[in-house]
Amino acid sequence: MKIVIVGCGKVGTSIARELNTGGHNISVVDNNRAAVRRLSESLDVMGVEGNGATFETLAEAGAETADLVIAATARDEVNLYACLMARSAGVPHTIARVRNPEYTNDLYRVKDQLRLSMSINPELTEAIEISRLLRFSGALEIDSFAKGAVELIKVLVPQASGNNSRKVSQIDTLKGRVRICTVERGKEVYIANGETLITGGDKVSVVAKPEIAAKFFKKANINIGRCRDVFLLGGGKVSYYLAQRLIKSGANVKIIERNERRCEELAEQLHDAIIIHGDCMDQDLLLSEGIEHADGVAALMDYDEENILISLYIKNVSKAKIITKINNESFDSIIENLGLDCVINPKTLTGEYIARYIRAMQNSLGSNVETLYRLHEDRVEALEFRAKNNSRVLNTPLAQLSLRDNLQIICISRGGKIILPQGSDIIQPDDSVVVVTKHKGLSDLNDIVK
Repeated sequence: MKIVIVGCGKVGTSIARELNTGGHNISVVDNNRAAVRRLSESLDVMGVEGNGATFETLAEAGAETADLVIAATARDEVNLYACLMARSAGVPHTIARVRNPEYTNDLYRVKDQLRLSMSINPELTEAIEISRLLRFSGALEIDSFAKGAVELIKVLVPQASGNNSRKVSQIDTLKGRVRICTVERGKEVYIANGETLITGGDKVSVVAKPEIAAKFFKKANINIGRCRDVFLLGGGKVSYYLAQRLIKSGANVKIIERNERRCEELAEQLHDAIIIHGDCMDQDLLLSEGIEHADGVAALMDYDEENILISLYIKNVSKAKIITKINNESFDSIIENLGLDCVINPKTLTGEYIARYIRAMQNSLGSNVETLYRLHEDRVEALEFRAKNNSRVLNTPLAQLSLRDNLQIICISRGGKIILPQGSDIIQPDDSVVVVTKHKGLSDLNDIVK
Protein backbone atom coordinates (compact mmCIF):
# COMPACT_ATOMS: atom_id res chain seq x y z
CA MET A 1 0.00 0.00 0.00
CA LYS A 2 1.02 3.60 -0.56
CA ILE A 3 0.87 5.45 2.76
CA VAL A 4 1.60 9.08 3.72
CA ILE A 5 2.39 9.80 7.39
CA VAL A 6 2.07 13.41 8.53
CA GLY A 7 4.22 14.03 11.62
CA CYS A 8 7.70 12.67 12.33
CA GLY A 9 7.57 12.81 16.13
CA LYS A 10 7.66 9.77 18.39
CA VAL A 11 4.24 8.50 17.34
CA GLY A 12 4.79 9.11 13.63
CA THR A 13 8.21 7.47 13.83
CA SER A 14 6.78 4.41 15.62
CA ILE A 15 4.04 4.08 13.00
CA ALA A 16 6.55 4.39 10.16
CA ARG A 17 8.80 1.71 11.68
CA GLU A 18 5.92 -0.68 12.22
CA LEU A 19 4.57 -0.24 8.68
CA ASN A 20 8.00 -0.27 7.06
CA THR A 21 8.42 -3.92 8.07
CA GLY A 22 5.28 -4.72 6.06
CA GLY A 23 6.80 -3.61 2.77
CA HIS A 24 4.57 -0.57 2.26
CA ASN A 25 5.50 2.43 0.09
CA ILE A 26 5.77 5.16 2.76
CA SER A 27 6.22 8.95 2.59
CA VAL A 28 6.68 11.04 5.75
CA VAL A 29 5.93 14.76 6.14
CA ASP A 30 6.96 17.25 8.81
CA ASN A 31 7.84 20.94 9.19
CA ASN A 32 11.00 19.92 11.04
CA ARG A 33 13.73 19.30 8.46
CA ALA A 34 15.95 17.41 10.91
CA ALA A 35 13.12 15.06 11.90
CA VAL A 36 12.33 14.32 8.25
CA ARG A 37 15.97 13.68 7.44
CA ARG A 38 16.48 11.43 10.47
CA LEU A 39 13.48 9.25 9.65
CA SER A 40 14.09 9.07 5.89
CA GLU A 41 17.72 8.07 6.49
CA SER A 42 16.94 5.42 9.10
CA LEU A 43 14.06 3.80 7.18
CA ASP A 44 13.26 3.10 3.54
CA VAL A 45 10.81 6.02 3.27
CA MET A 46 10.55 9.24 1.25
CA GLY A 47 10.79 12.44 3.31
CA VAL A 48 9.01 15.71 2.52
CA GLU A 49 9.55 18.92 4.49
CA GLY A 50 6.45 21.09 4.83
CA ASN A 51 3.02 21.59 6.38
CA GLY A 52 1.20 18.30 6.04
CA ALA A 53 -2.18 20.00 6.43
CA THR A 54 -1.84 21.80 3.07
CA PHE A 55 -2.85 20.37 -0.28
CA GLU A 56 0.47 21.35 -1.89
CA THR A 57 2.60 19.44 0.64
CA LEU A 58 0.31 16.41 0.63
CA ALA A 59 0.46 16.32 -3.17
CA GLU A 60 4.26 16.51 -3.06
CA ALA A 61 4.24 13.49 -0.73
CA GLY A 62 2.11 11.58 -3.25
CA ALA A 63 -1.25 11.78 -1.47
CA GLU A 64 -3.21 12.03 -4.72
CA THR A 65 -2.29 8.40 -5.50
CA ALA A 66 -2.03 7.16 -1.88
CA ASP A 67 -4.22 4.49 -0.32
CA LEU A 68 -4.00 5.97 3.17
CA VAL A 69 -2.95 9.16 4.98
CA ILE A 70 -2.13 8.99 8.70
CA ALA A 71 -2.00 12.34 10.54
CA ALA A 72 0.06 11.99 13.75
CA THR A 73 1.31 15.47 14.61
CA ALA A 74 1.21 16.81 18.18
CA ARG A 75 -1.94 18.90 17.48
CA ASP A 76 -5.36 17.29 17.14
CA GLU A 77 -6.78 20.14 15.05
CA VAL A 78 -3.96 19.87 12.52
CA ASN A 79 -4.45 16.11 12.28
CA LEU A 80 -8.19 16.40 11.63
CA TYR A 81 -7.68 19.13 9.05
CA ALA A 82 -4.90 17.17 7.33
CA CYS A 83 -7.24 14.19 6.99
CA LEU A 84 -9.98 16.43 5.60
CA MET A 85 -7.53 17.86 3.07
CA ALA A 86 -6.31 14.37 2.16
CA ARG A 87 -9.89 13.32 1.44
CA SER A 88 -10.27 16.33 -0.88
CA ALA A 89 -7.16 15.05 -2.71
CA GLY A 90 -8.92 11.75 -3.35
CA VAL A 91 -7.32 9.62 -0.61
CA PRO A 92 -9.78 6.76 0.15
CA HIS A 93 -8.72 6.20 3.79
CA THR A 94 -7.51 8.53 6.56
CA ILE A 95 -6.46 8.03 10.19
CA ALA A 96 -6.08 10.88 12.71
CA ARG A 97 -4.29 10.91 16.04
CA VAL A 98 -6.69 12.64 18.47
CA ARG A 99 -5.55 12.99 22.09
CA ASN A 100 -7.92 15.53 23.67
CA PRO A 101 -10.54 13.62 25.73
CA GLU A 102 -13.19 16.18 24.78
CA TYR A 103 -12.51 15.64 21.07
CA THR A 104 -12.36 11.87 21.54
CA ASN A 105 -15.78 11.84 23.21
CA ASP A 106 -17.41 13.95 20.47
CA LEU A 107 -15.65 12.59 17.41
CA TYR A 108 -18.39 10.10 16.58
CA ARG A 109 -20.71 13.04 15.89
CA VAL A 110 -18.62 14.34 12.99
CA LYS A 111 -16.74 11.23 11.85
CA ASP A 112 -18.94 10.80 8.78
CA GLN A 113 -18.73 14.47 7.86
CA LEU A 114 -14.95 14.34 8.15
CA ARG A 115 -14.98 11.03 6.23
CA LEU A 116 -12.49 9.77 8.79
CA SER A 117 -11.70 6.04 8.55
CA MET A 118 -10.30 5.79 12.06
CA SER A 119 -9.09 7.89 14.97
CA ILE A 120 -6.38 6.81 17.39
CA ASN A 121 -5.80 8.13 20.88
CA PRO A 122 -2.39 6.88 22.12
CA GLU A 123 -3.18 7.54 25.77
CA LEU A 124 -6.55 5.79 25.58
CA THR A 125 -4.96 2.86 23.74
CA GLU A 126 -2.34 2.61 26.49
CA ALA A 127 -5.01 2.75 29.20
CA ILE A 128 -6.97 -0.05 27.54
CA GLU A 129 -3.86 -2.23 27.37
CA ILE A 130 -2.95 -1.58 31.01
CA SER A 131 -6.50 -2.26 32.20
CA ARG A 132 -6.41 -5.63 30.44
CA LEU A 133 -3.15 -6.51 32.19
CA LEU A 134 -4.57 -5.49 35.57
CA ARG A 135 -7.66 -7.62 34.96
CA PHE A 136 -5.37 -10.66 35.26
CA SER A 137 -2.75 -9.42 37.71
CA GLY A 138 -0.48 -12.40 37.12
CA ALA A 139 -0.42 -11.97 33.33
CA LEU A 140 2.70 -10.65 31.62
CA GLU A 141 0.88 -10.09 28.30
CA ILE A 142 -2.70 -10.48 27.06
CA ASP A 143 -3.66 -10.51 23.38
CA SER A 144 -7.15 -11.16 22.02
CA PHE A 145 -8.45 -12.93 18.92
CA ALA A 146 -11.81 -13.80 17.39
CA LYS A 147 -13.19 -10.37 18.32
CA GLY A 148 -12.19 -10.82 21.96
CA ALA A 149 -13.81 -14.24 22.42
CA VAL A 150 -10.46 -15.91 23.12
CA GLU A 151 -7.25 -14.59 24.68
CA LEU A 152 -3.58 -15.48 24.48
CA ILE A 153 -2.18 -14.99 27.98
CA LYS A 154 1.49 -15.13 28.99
CA VAL A 155 2.37 -15.98 32.61
CA LEU A 156 5.40 -16.85 34.69
CA VAL A 157 5.35 -20.42 36.01
CA PRO A 158 6.27 -20.36 39.73
CA GLN A 159 8.57 -22.94 41.23
CA ALA A 160 5.66 -24.18 43.36
CA SER A 161 3.31 -24.77 40.43
CA GLY A 162 1.64 -28.15 40.24
CA ASN A 163 2.74 -28.36 36.61
CA ASN A 164 6.44 -27.89 37.36
CA SER A 165 8.67 -30.39 35.49
CA ARG A 166 5.80 -31.88 33.52
CA LYS A 167 5.38 -32.42 29.82
CA VAL A 168 2.59 -30.50 28.12
CA SER A 169 0.80 -33.81 27.40
CA GLN A 170 0.71 -34.51 31.17
CA ILE A 171 -0.91 -31.19 32.14
CA ASP A 172 -4.65 -31.00 32.82
CA THR A 173 -5.96 -28.58 30.16
CA LEU A 174 -9.56 -28.86 31.38
CA LYS A 175 -10.68 -31.36 28.75
CA GLY A 176 -8.92 -29.55 25.94
CA ARG A 177 -10.40 -26.12 26.68
CA VAL A 178 -6.91 -24.65 27.23
CA ARG A 179 -4.05 -24.80 24.72
CA ILE A 180 -0.41 -24.29 25.76
CA CYS A 181 1.20 -22.44 22.85
CA THR A 182 4.71 -21.19 23.62
CA VAL A 183 7.37 -21.65 26.27
CA GLU A 184 10.11 -19.07 26.91
CA ARG A 185 13.10 -20.30 28.91
CA GLY A 186 15.98 -17.87 29.28
CA LYS A 187 16.81 -16.63 25.79
CA GLU A 188 15.12 -19.56 24.03
CA VAL A 189 11.50 -19.71 22.85
CA TYR A 190 9.73 -22.95 21.87
CA ILE A 191 6.46 -23.59 20.03
CA ALA A 192 4.95 -26.11 22.43
CA ASN A 193 3.99 -29.70 21.60
CA GLY A 194 3.06 -32.66 23.74
CA GLU A 195 6.70 -33.44 24.59
CA THR A 196 7.63 -29.88 25.66
CA LEU A 197 8.70 -29.79 29.32
CA ILE A 198 7.36 -27.03 31.60
CA THR A 199 9.62 -25.99 34.49
CA GLY A 200 9.53 -23.32 37.19
CA GLY A 201 10.68 -19.94 35.87
CA ASP A 202 9.35 -20.55 32.34
CA LYS A 203 7.17 -17.93 30.69
CA VAL A 204 4.27 -19.80 29.15
CA SER A 205 1.55 -18.53 26.79
CA VAL A 206 -1.84 -20.26 26.78
CA VAL A 207 -4.98 -19.65 24.72
CA ALA A 208 -8.47 -20.01 26.16
CA LYS A 209 -11.65 -18.14 26.86
CA PRO A 210 -10.99 -15.68 29.72
CA GLU A 211 -13.19 -17.49 32.23
CA ILE A 212 -11.66 -20.88 31.37
CA ALA A 213 -8.14 -19.46 31.62
CA ALA A 214 -8.89 -18.25 35.15
CA LYS A 215 -9.90 -21.79 36.19
CA PHE A 216 -6.80 -23.28 34.57
CA PHE A 217 -4.39 -20.90 36.32
CA LYS A 218 -6.07 -21.47 39.68
CA LYS A 219 -5.69 -25.23 39.32
CA ALA A 220 -2.04 -24.76 38.31
CA ASN A 221 -1.33 -22.63 41.42
CA ILE A 222 -0.55 -19.60 39.27
CA ASN A 223 -1.85 -16.44 40.91
CA ILE A 224 -3.66 -14.45 38.25
CA GLY A 225 -6.38 -12.68 40.25
CA ARG A 226 -7.94 -9.32 39.47
CA CYS A 227 -6.37 -6.15 40.90
CA ARG A 228 -8.75 -4.53 43.39
CA ASP A 229 -6.57 -1.80 44.95
CA VAL A 230 -4.59 0.13 42.34
CA PHE A 231 -2.16 3.06 42.56
CA LEU A 232 -1.63 5.28 39.51
CA LEU A 233 1.58 7.29 39.80
CA GLY A 234 1.16 10.44 37.72
CA GLY A 235 -2.07 12.19 36.82
CA GLY A 236 -1.79 12.58 33.05
CA LYS A 237 -4.27 11.59 30.35
CA VAL A 238 -3.38 7.90 30.60
CA SER A 239 -4.22 7.87 34.31
CA TYR A 240 -7.51 9.63 33.63
CA TYR A 241 -8.60 7.09 31.01
CA LEU A 242 -7.26 4.16 33.04
CA ALA A 243 -8.97 5.27 36.26
CA GLN A 244 -12.31 5.45 34.43
CA ARG A 245 -11.99 1.84 33.25
CA LEU A 246 -10.70 0.52 36.58
CA ILE A 247 -13.47 2.20 38.58
CA LYS A 248 -16.07 0.82 36.21
CA SER A 249 -14.66 -2.69 36.83
CA GLY A 250 -15.00 -2.23 40.61
CA ALA A 251 -11.40 -1.39 41.54
CA ASN A 252 -10.36 1.11 44.21
CA VAL A 253 -8.11 3.72 42.61
CA LYS A 254 -5.61 6.17 44.10
CA ILE A 255 -3.86 8.72 41.88
CA ILE A 256 -0.77 10.56 43.10
CA GLU A 257 0.11 13.75 41.20
CA ARG A 258 2.58 16.51 42.08
CA ASN A 259 0.77 19.30 40.20
CA GLU A 260 -1.91 20.77 42.48
CA ARG A 261 -4.01 22.23 39.66
CA ARG A 262 -4.07 18.89 37.86
CA CYS A 263 -5.17 17.22 41.10
CA GLU A 264 -8.14 19.61 41.27
CA GLU A 265 -9.07 18.77 37.66
CA LEU A 266 -8.91 15.03 38.33
CA ALA A 267 -10.98 15.38 41.50
CA GLU A 268 -13.71 17.08 39.46
CA GLN A 269 -13.59 14.46 36.69
CA LEU A 270 -13.16 11.29 38.76
CA HIS A 271 -15.50 11.40 41.74
CA ASP A 272 -14.89 7.78 42.77
CA ALA A 273 -11.07 7.96 42.77
CA ILE A 274 -8.85 9.20 45.61
CA ILE A 275 -6.63 12.02 44.34
CA ILE A 276 -3.47 12.69 46.35
CA HIS A 277 -1.36 15.81 45.87
CA GLY A 278 2.25 14.73 46.36
CA ASP A 279 5.50 13.52 44.86
CA CYS A 280 5.27 9.99 43.41
CA MET A 281 8.96 9.53 44.20
CA ASP A 282 8.37 10.18 47.92
CA GLN A 283 8.80 6.76 49.50
CA ASP A 284 7.35 7.86 52.84
CA LEU A 285 4.21 9.11 51.09
CA LEU A 286 3.80 5.85 49.21
CA LEU A 287 4.16 3.82 52.41
CA SER A 288 1.75 6.05 54.32
CA GLU A 289 -0.86 5.54 51.61
CA GLY A 290 -0.47 1.74 51.81
CA ILE A 291 1.51 0.96 48.67
CA GLU A 292 2.69 -2.29 50.23
CA HIS A 293 -0.91 -3.57 50.25
CA ALA A 294 -1.71 -2.63 46.65
CA ASP A 295 -2.69 -5.26 44.07
CA GLY A 296 -1.58 -3.16 41.11
CA VAL A 297 0.63 -0.14 40.44
CA ALA A 298 1.09 1.77 37.16
CA ALA A 299 4.07 4.15 36.96
CA LEU A 300 2.84 6.73 34.44
CA MET A 301 4.97 9.80 35.11
CA ASP A 302 6.50 11.99 32.40
CA TYR A 303 10.08 10.82 32.85
CA ASP A 304 11.13 7.25 32.08
CA GLU A 305 13.90 7.34 34.67
CA GLU A 306 11.42 8.10 37.45
CA ASN A 307 9.07 5.35 36.30
CA ILE A 308 11.90 2.82 36.27
CA LEU A 309 13.32 3.79 39.67
CA ILE A 310 9.99 3.88 41.49
CA SER A 311 8.95 0.56 39.93
CA LEU A 312 12.13 -1.06 41.24
CA TYR A 313 11.49 0.40 44.70
CA ILE A 314 7.86 -0.77 44.82
CA LYS A 315 8.92 -4.23 43.72
CA ASN A 316 10.94 -4.48 46.95
CA VAL A 317 8.13 -3.40 49.28
CA SER A 318 5.01 -4.80 47.61
CA LYS A 319 3.73 -7.87 45.80
CA ALA A 320 1.66 -5.70 43.48
CA LYS A 321 1.49 -6.15 39.71
CA ILE A 322 3.70 -3.28 38.49
CA ILE A 323 3.33 -1.71 35.04
CA THR A 324 6.00 0.74 33.92
CA LYS A 325 5.55 3.28 31.13
CA ILE A 326 8.68 3.76 29.02
CA ASN A 327 8.74 6.13 26.04
CA ASN A 328 12.42 5.91 25.11
CA GLU A 329 13.12 2.77 23.08
CA SER A 330 16.86 3.17 23.66
CA PHE A 331 16.29 1.92 27.22
CA ASP A 332 15.16 -1.50 25.95
CA SER A 333 18.53 -3.23 26.33
CA ILE A 334 18.86 -1.94 29.91
CA ILE A 335 15.31 -2.74 30.96
CA GLU A 336 15.64 -6.40 29.94
CA ASN A 337 18.01 -6.99 32.85
CA LEU A 338 16.07 -5.08 35.51
CA GLY A 339 13.35 -7.65 36.09
CA LEU A 340 10.42 -5.25 35.70
CA ASP A 341 7.01 -6.95 35.59
CA CYS A 342 5.45 -5.26 32.56
CA VAL A 343 6.75 -2.45 30.38
CA ILE A 344 4.41 -0.39 28.20
CA ASN A 345 5.61 1.80 25.33
CA PRO A 346 2.70 4.05 24.26
CA LYS A 347 4.21 4.96 20.90
CA THR A 348 4.85 1.32 19.98
CA LEU A 349 1.29 0.40 20.96
CA THR A 350 -0.05 3.09 18.64
CA GLY A 351 2.02 1.80 15.73
CA GLU A 352 0.86 -1.77 16.33
CA TYR A 353 -2.78 -0.71 16.63
CA ILE A 354 -2.71 1.15 13.32
CA ALA A 355 -0.83 -1.73 11.66
CA ARG A 356 -3.67 -4.07 12.65
CA TYR A 357 -6.19 -1.77 11.03
CA ILE A 358 -4.13 -1.67 7.85
CA ARG A 359 -3.86 -5.46 7.79
CA ALA A 360 -7.66 -5.59 7.94
CA MET A 361 -7.75 -3.22 4.94
CA GLN A 362 -5.30 -5.42 3.07
CA ASN A 363 -7.51 -8.44 3.75
CA SER A 364 -9.83 -7.20 1.03
CA LEU A 365 -6.87 -6.57 -1.27
CA GLY A 366 -5.22 -10.00 -1.25
CA SER A 367 -3.64 -10.68 2.17
CA ASN A 368 -5.86 -12.46 4.67
CA VAL A 369 -4.04 -11.70 7.93
CA GLU A 370 -6.71 -10.17 10.14
CA THR A 371 -4.74 -9.82 13.38
CA LEU A 372 -1.04 -10.08 14.20
CA TYR A 373 0.77 -9.88 17.53
CA ARG A 374 4.51 -10.06 18.07
CA LEU A 375 5.36 -12.15 21.13
CA HIS A 376 8.44 -12.94 23.17
CA GLU A 377 10.35 -9.83 22.11
CA ASP A 378 9.43 -10.26 18.44
CA ARG A 379 10.69 -13.85 18.20
CA VAL A 380 7.21 -15.35 17.75
CA GLU A 381 4.17 -14.15 15.82
CA ALA A 382 0.54 -14.96 16.53
CA LEU A 383 -1.57 -14.47 13.39
CA GLU A 384 -5.31 -14.68 12.74
CA PHE A 385 -6.28 -15.71 9.18
CA ARG A 386 -9.63 -15.87 7.43
CA ALA A 387 -10.05 -19.15 5.54
CA LYS A 388 -11.02 -18.50 1.92
CA ASN A 389 -12.91 -20.87 -0.36
CA ASN A 390 -9.83 -21.65 -2.45
CA SER A 391 -7.49 -22.42 0.45
CA ARG A 392 -5.70 -25.77 0.09
CA VAL A 393 -5.92 -26.49 3.85
CA LEU A 394 -9.71 -26.82 3.85
CA ASN A 395 -11.65 -29.96 4.82
CA THR A 396 -8.54 -31.97 5.68
CA PRO A 397 -7.98 -33.29 9.23
CA LEU A 398 -5.25 -31.18 10.81
CA ALA A 399 -3.25 -34.30 11.63
CA GLN A 400 -2.95 -34.95 7.88
CA LEU A 401 -1.71 -31.46 7.00
CA SER A 402 2.02 -31.13 6.44
CA LEU A 403 2.43 -28.11 8.71
CA ARG A 404 5.65 -26.14 8.90
CA ASP A 405 7.89 -26.81 11.85
CA ASN A 406 7.82 -24.26 14.69
CA LEU A 407 4.13 -23.61 14.00
CA GLN A 408 0.95 -24.52 15.89
CA ILE A 409 -2.72 -23.97 15.06
CA ILE A 410 -4.09 -22.81 18.40
CA CYS A 411 -7.67 -21.77 17.70
CA ILE A 412 -10.48 -21.94 15.13
CA SER A 413 -13.48 -19.61 15.38
CA ARG A 414 -16.52 -20.78 13.43
CA GLY A 415 -19.76 -18.81 13.54
CA GLY A 416 -19.03 -17.55 17.06
CA LYS A 417 -18.00 -21.00 18.32
CA ILE A 418 -14.43 -21.30 19.64
CA ILE A 419 -12.59 -24.55 18.83
CA LEU A 420 -9.20 -25.43 20.32
CA PRO A 421 -8.45 -27.95 17.60
CA GLN A 422 -7.36 -31.56 17.85
CA GLY A 423 -5.85 -33.63 15.03
CA SER A 424 -9.28 -34.74 13.76
CA ASP A 425 -10.63 -31.19 13.39
CA ILE A 426 -10.82 -29.53 9.97
CA ILE A 427 -10.74 -25.96 8.68
CA GLN A 428 -13.86 -24.83 6.82
CA PRO A 429 -14.45 -21.81 4.54
CA ASP A 430 -14.80 -18.50 6.41
CA ASP A 431 -13.28 -19.92 9.61
CA SER A 432 -11.04 -17.61 11.60
CA VAL A 433 -7.80 -19.55 12.20
CA VAL A 434 -5.15 -18.49 14.74
CA VAL A 435 -1.58 -19.82 14.56
CA VAL A 436 1.61 -19.16 16.51
CA THR A 437 4.90 -19.50 14.68
CA LYS A 438 8.55 -18.55 14.67
CA HIS A 439 8.35 -17.96 10.90
CA LYS A 440 8.08 -14.31 9.85
CA GLY A 441 6.14 -12.85 6.95
CA LEU A 442 3.26 -15.33 6.59
CA SER A 443 0.51 -13.55 4.64
CA ASP A 444 -1.91 -16.32 3.74
CA LEU A 445 -3.37 -19.39 5.41
CA ASN A 446 -1.75 -21.54 2.71
CA ASP A 447 1.64 -20.43 4.07
CA ILE A 448 1.23 -22.62 7.17
CA VAL A 449 1.88 -25.81 5.18
CA LYS A 450 5.15 -26.86 3.61
